Amino acid sequence: MILSRGRVWVAFWLAFILGVLGWVVARQTASHVAAAELGDLREEREALESERVLFQQRIVEAESPQVLGPKAEAMGLRVPPDSETTRLRSIRRRP
Repeated sequence: MILSRGRVWVAFWLAFILGVLGWVVARQTASHVAAAELGDLREEREALESERVLFQQRIVEAESPQVLGPKAEAMGLRVPPDSETTRLRSIRRRP
């Protein structure tokens, strides 16, 4: 009877230790997977940021007078002299 109780306790602790070790292995495996995904996302973010910089450069270039001037002239538009321009002030309301 005493021997069987000892075997039960040994079996219980062995199962407990194996369960804890299995849990640790599962967590570490999940962390490795998450770290790999994070690396992929960082690479994707870097690629998107470089693409954003290229688009911003294209916008600045497209808005430049060197590009817009000939297009405006082709449409019959001209740059108004200072006497024809009016500056409008924006009215900001304070909350």
